[in-house]
Parts: sequence; structure tokens; C-alpha cells
Amino acid sequence: MQMRSRMTVVMIGLIVLFLAVVCKLAYVQFIQGDELRLRAENQRTRDLPVAASRGTIYDVNGNKLAISISADTITVSPVDVQNADMVGDVALFLSDALDMPYDTIKEKLQKQSYFEYIQRKVDYQVAELVEEADLPGVNVIEETKRYYPNGELAAQVLGFVGIDNNGLEGIEYYLEDELSGDDGRVVSLYDSQGRQISSGTFEYMEPRNGYTVYVTLDSNVQYFAERALDEIMAQENPPTSCGIIIMQPKTGALLAMAYRPGYNPNFYSNYDSTAYRNGLISDVYEPGSTFKIITLSTALEEGTISESDRFYDPGYIKVADARIGCWRANPHGSQSFREAVQNSCNPAFIQIQQTIEAKESGLFHKYITAFGFGSPTGIELPGEASGLVTAANKLGPVELATMAIGQGIAVTPLQLVTAVSAVANDGVLLKPQIISRIEDENGDVVRELEVEAVRQVISADTAATVRSVLESVVTDGTAHRAYIEGYRVGGKTGTAQKAGAGGYQQGKYVSSFIGMAPVDDPEIVALVYINEPYVGGNVYQGGQIAAPVFQAVISDTLRYLGITPQVSTDEQEQAAEVTKVTVPDVTNLSPDAAAEVLALCGLKSSVSGTGSIIASQAPASYSKVALGTTISIVKGEAPTSESSGYITVPDLTGKRLSAAAELLSAMGLKLQANGASGVAAEQWPAPGARVTAGSTVGVSFAQPSDEVTGP
Repeated sequence: MQMRSRMTVVMIGLIVLFLAVVCKLAYVQFIQGDELRLRAENQRTRDLPVAASRGTIYDVNGNKLAISISADTITVSPVDVQNADMVGDVALFLSDALDMPYDTIKEKLQKQSYFEYIQRKVDYQVAELVEEADLPGVNVIEETKRYYPNGELAAQVLGFVGIDNNGLEGIEYYLEDELSGDDGRVVSLYDSQGRQISSGTFEYMEPRNGYTVYVTLDSNVQYFAERALDEIMAQENPPTSCGIIIMQPKTGALLAMAYRPGYNPNFYSNYDSTAYRNGLISDVYEPGSTFKIITLSTALEEGTISESDRFYDPGYIKVADARIGCWRANPHGSQSFREAVQNSCNPAFIQIQQTIEAKESGLFHKYITAFGFGSPTGIELPGEASGLVTAANKLGPVELATMAIGQGIAVTPLQLVTAVSAVANDGVLLKPQIISRIEDENGDVVRELEVEAVRQVISADTAATVRSVLESVVTDGTAHRAYIEGYRVGGKTGTAQKAGAGGYQQGKYVSSFIGMAPVDDPEIVALVYINEPYVGGNVYQGGQIAAPVFQAVISDTLRYLGITPQVSTDEQEQAAEVTKVTVPDVTNLSPDAAAEVLALCGLKSSVSGTGSIIASQAPASYSKVALGTTISIVKGEAPTSESSGYITVPDLTGKRLSAAAELLSAMGLKLQANGASGVAAEQWPAPGARVTAGSTVGVSFAQPSDEVTGP
């Protein structure tokens, strides 16, 4: 009986134990199965990211504005380091190599994970040092980083990306989805000791690279604008900020959007965040007399004034219980219609506004909003402001009078350029454009610029009349310093006192000039905006400081764009005699060599930046410029890219043997001459080819033909 009882107890115990094992197996199999399978998979596989290449940003002519270049990143597999029992040794080595705190690295190495970033986008020398150490669990992977070859050029438009290649400002932010692409990955097998199995199966998921974006900006026109702004900011008493916008009124495309103070997006973290703002779209100001173009256009369109009307200025005008003075101390007296506009007479423009309101209450406000004020233009850039326009039912006679002369209303510089472009475009308001084209990674066009008409604000006849009047402002009025020899230019000056707490601020102004050319068929509209110029010398009005800047920038722009001057036959013949030269490509040359090459081509040079080679230049290579033009060359370090270290073969056409040899020698190239007299007639490689330093360029020399053909 005792034996039987003991056997029964043992059997019951075995059954209970068996049931416990079965339950445990069931729990592991059905409850923990998925988790354990995943842990086992993670132990034998490593999933490493393969970064997608961010899309390149080009200007309208295909010049690179933002590119992605290779960069090395240091990563670790903490579990593998722990298995090798080298946490302390690895942390110490990486701390010294990367100049990072030892405790920070050690904390990461003690995590239960297979992938951690230690330091991203390090210098090549540092990555090479880490690779040579061959430490367990330490890897160097390739990523990409953003590089802006032209430094500050168009920085507020382009923006920049952060450490994770995410756009943080400008176009980089606005078109993040198009530019970023999708990362891929590599999955490989490892054994229990953390060693890669060479014969194991690899899984590779290819990344999808970002789209290519072409903007409407022209690098050369942008350079003209920024060069002028840099000269303004280099003055002994610079303004708070300044900017220039150049638009094509027939398409709404922006050729230039330049703003200062600027920053270099390659080193954006070295600047205060206020430098990132694009004040041309995000800041508002009272436009002053430049807004009189809107008042004039409204009255002419509604027929409340005519060109035969006359105005009288006693030096002021009374509106309700307010006395509004003219900007000039001496009254203008009796004036014709054109004289009133040329003089920018405040009382005359308030009288013009009163005729508009007399025809229909709220009519002036209706045109102001029709011209786009009070609403964003819709440009594809982040941070655009709407401006400030008082509601029509809250405007009294005094408020309407001050709005007629550009006070009591706040606009963005872009809004004003867009509105005046409607006058230049036969009265049709267009949406401003900054994106010219977007292509996918296969080169197929995803999007292309389409001219987008918002509305017809005034008639073509009214617009033509306004343009004619604005031309007289330049030839006979306050904007004579904007005159460009050989071209018909129209425009309007503006000097607006800045509003602040408690009223207008003494001694603080916004001086501006907005103009168009050629007036009979405008190809460009441009605004020069100078915020808080120095008033100590009593030279701060828009006609004094903004109009000359317009003249300098737009004269270069008109000639660069090949817009034919409207001059006499004799003047055209004289202009044709101006010697034009082709700008050589001096990128990748040393600063001294670049300056010598430019000098040999009859060009001057202006060097800026730091580094051992020339990273960018403006105007761009192969542009046609006048003999003696100054070329801006920017020093930098050669990025890791396909083009680094290569020299662009110059155009030797028309040069004699000695001149060709001297130029090639300065660029580090050799000459193989075919013939010794005459001028260069043929060369190989062709101009623009990329060759390594020390390469030979063959040139065939021949006597120029004296034969004359044709009538």
C-alpha cells in the first residue's frame, strides 16, 4: 500500500510537471512566439540605412545652387562591443578621435541595441582613422550632406537642411517632400559572436533619390543684386537691412531675390536665427510714395481724372480735421497732371483719391485688394506675410487720404513688385513664381512653370498710360537718378517714415525705388528696398540712395539679358564697339592662378571667402561680359564630388600662340600647337571640357580670312 501510494504521488507529480512544461511551451509558442522570433532575427541580422541623395537645386540656366556630397558617419553596434568586452577601450578611443566626452560615448555603448549614431558627417581624415582602428562593433557608413557652392548667394531663398538632411528653411523646407527622396537599407547576417557571415544572404532595398528642382533665379542677375547690397552694407553707417527683387512681369518669374544681412547656409549654425528670415516676403512696411502708382492706376482706370487735369499745392491739404503736408517745404503750386506725378506731390494725390471715393464709396479699397494687397501672393516659399490693409468699413476720409500716399497701409516688398508688375503686364496681375521646373530621378518633368493669371486689374490702355507717366518721373521728376542710358525706364521713388509705438519714429525711414524697363514693353520690374538708412548726412530719400542702386543693377541686368537698347543708330554702332570677352571657368584653381587667368583675359577679380581653391564665381563661366569687368571669385575647400580637382578648358578662339600658351600655363595645362602663326581657329578638347591638371590642349593656328562675303 505504501509503495502504491508513493507511486501515485510520483505519477501525480510527473503529470503536474508535464502539464507545467506543456503550458510553458504553449505560452512561449503562442504568446511570446512573435516577440522571440523578432529577437532572434535581430540577433542574427543587421539593418543598416542607405541614405537617399537629396535632389539638386539649379538656377534657371542649370547652374548648381545646392548639391549633395558624400560624408562619413561613425556608428556603433553596442551589443557587439559588449560581447567583445571592449566598452571602455572603444569609448576611450572614440572620445580621443572624435573629441567627444568619454561618458557620453560610454553611455551609448552600454545600450542594448545594434545601431547607434556616435558622430555624423565627420571629416574624411577622422573617418579614415576610425576605419583603420578596426574596432569591434564600430562602423563608418556613407551619408550625404548639403553643400551650397556659391556660399551666401540666394541664401534666404534656398534655405538649408539640418543634420538629418531635412529642410529647415527656404525652398529646402517648402519642397521637402520633393527634394528628400526615400532612404533604402541593407540587411546582412551575423553569427552569435557578432561577426558578419560572408556567405550569408543580403537584402538590399535601393533608395529613391530626391527630385531635381530648377528655380527661376538667374545666378548672374542674383549676383548683380547681391553685389549692390554688399556695397550698401559695407558703408560706414549701414542700414538695418536692404533688399532687391527683380521680376519678369510677363511670367511672374523672379530673376533675383536678394536680401541683407545674409548668411552662409554651409555654416548656418554660426549665425543668429534672425539671419535666416527672408524679409522680402515676411516683413511689412509702409511703402510711401511708391504706392502712388496704385492710386494713379485706380483713378485713370475709373476715369475720375484725365491727363488734362491740373492740381494746386499750397503746401498742405485739409482732410476732415487733419492737415496733411507735402513732403517738400516749398509748395509746388499749380501743376499739370504729369507734373504732379513727377513731383510726387502729396496734396495732388490726395485730391486724386478723393475723386475716386466721390465716384463710389469703397472703390479705392476695392482696387487696393484687387492689386493683391492684404493677401499672400502664394509664392512657394515659407513665412510669407499678408500685409495689413484696414477693412473698408473702418476707413474714414483721413485714413483714405493717407493710404493714397502710401501711409497707413503695410505691404511686403514682394506684394508691391507683384502689383506694379501688373501695370507692366498690361493690367494683368500674375502669381509670382520661384519654381521653374521639377524633374524626377529619371529626368522626367514632374512640374513646369505655368504662368498663372490672378485677375485683370486695369485695362491695357490704362496700364500704358501709367507706364508713360512713370517714364516722365525718371526723365523729368524725382527719379532721374534711375535713368539708364539707351533704355526707356519708368519708376517711382518712396521715402516712408517708420511707424512705431506711439506714432512715427523720428529719423527712421524706409527708402525705396520701384521701376520697370523698357517702358514700352517691360521685360523686368525691380524694387530696391533700404530699411533705416543713415540720416546723419541728410541723404536718405529713395530718389537719392535707392534709385542709383536700381540704375546700377538694372543696367547690368538689361545688357546681360540681351535686351536691345533703344538708342540711335550712331549710339548702337558705338555700343557694338565695346569689347566683349568670355568669362573663363576658374573653379578648382588656386586664388593666385584664378586672378592671373582672369587678368590674361582682360578681366578684374574680387576675392572673398576662405580656403585653398576657388569654389565658385560670378558672373558664371562662359558669360559674355565687357572687357575690364570685375569677376567675383569665392575661395573654399573642394567638396567630395565628381567635379573636384578638374579644370575647365578655356575658349582660345582668336588668341595668338603666345597668349594661348600663357593662359593655358596659368591654368596648369599644356599646349600642343599646330601651326605657329595666326590665331587659334580650332582646339581639342573643346571649350568647356573638364580635364585633369597637366593635361594637353591641342590648338590649330591659322591666319584669319580677309575674304568678304555678302552684299
